[in-house]
Amino acid sequence: MTKKIMTGNIAAAWGARLSRAEVIAAYPITPQTIIVEKLAQFISDGELNAEYLHVESEHSAMAACIAASHAGARTFTATASHGLVLMHELLHWAAGARTPVVMANVNRALAPPWSVWVEHTDMISQRDTGWIQFYAENNQEVLDTIIMSYKLCEDKEIQLPAMIGLDAFYLSHTSEIVDIPDQELVDKFLPKYESLYPLDVENPVSIGSVSMPHQWYPEFRYKIQEAMKRVIPKLNEIEDEFYDLFGRKYTGPLELYNAQDAEVILVISGAAAGTVKEAVDILRKKGLKVGLIRLRLYRPFPSKELNEELSKASFVGVIDRSFSFGHEGAIFSELKASLYGMGTPKLIKNFIVGMGGRDITTDTIKRIYENCFSCLNNNKVDNPIEWIDIKV
Repeated sequence: MTKKIMTGNIAAAWGARLSRAEVIAAYPITPQTIIVEKLAQFISDGELNAEYLHVESEHSAMAACIAASHAGARTFTATASHGLVLMHELLHWAAGARTPVVMANVNRALAPPWSVWVEHTDMISQRDTGWIQFYAENNQEVLDTIIMSYKLCEDKEIQLPAMIGLDAFYLSHTSEIVDIPDQELVDKFLPKYESLYPLDVENPVSIGSVSMPHQWYPEFRYKIQEAMKRVIPKLNEIEDEFYDLFGRKYTGPLELYNAQDAEVILVISGAAAGTVKEAVDILRKKGLKVGLIRLRLYRPFPSKELNEELSKASFVGVIDRSFSFGHEGAIFSELKASLYGMGTPKLIKNFIVGMGGRDITTDTIKRIYENCFSCLNNNKVDNPIEWIDIKV
């Protein structure tokens, strides 16, 4: 392996390069553009043998990836924010057509007002499209997850697309030391893509044609859900194989940090998990039993795993960096639903933090833990949804 200092965007490009993506369809958008620029440079320099398609929109980029995947090519694209939203129609198509497209999405807030800083609304808004969703904490995880996503998505028991979220600027433009795996090892881990049903002029087929209600439409949707059920067991197998080859251990859909004996556990996704870990260390030194569960995988939602890991906690705080207007944070909603009917009721509270890229500091996290302990000591949650650091 080679160690290099690189941003999250460059790490994403390296992930696609090492995976030997064969068709890259691209349209620029801040703060993602560097990913596809770097891939264009790899191709221009002869370091990646791929077809680079500079299309007229993100909608077209996804259409090109779907078509290329049907033709038997390993495909990659990258986007952010409004670009991902513009793809929405085609995201449904990619999953419904069972194409294993892999995409990096730089999580960025949606306008108005305009913001190019981090928020998770763009990906959360796509949760029902049938895509596997990962959220990375650091640049190494970005690179590694792209490689593992290809192996996962292309598995004959899965055959679904995946998006890997990396937080705008905190990861996309921040440099860290990243191990670049040897290409020979990656090739051993990730063989050449072989489409199960490649387009063939000698044996023509129709893809995506009309299905009447009395025919097969519900069954196609059922099969997507059945494939989603297989994602977490398959991911665990892939991560074990990855560890054996590359020496980096990932922990399935969840990462635990001092959670085993914690009274109060915070659940979070994305790069801010690093800040929570620092706050946990500070509070642990003061004798407070606090912990963290980082949600690495949001789709499929790891209900069973979360229930197991939260079984001994007395209080659960959920940090959402997005909001479902008129209701509550999306992770909060799904975690509550997962806990329902699973035994001892838990006190649980939603914290809306860091919208539009507002900083999440260790002081912010310490105040959230203090809030959780106050609720726990009073044995009630007066305000189940609290927006943190709002200037009103």
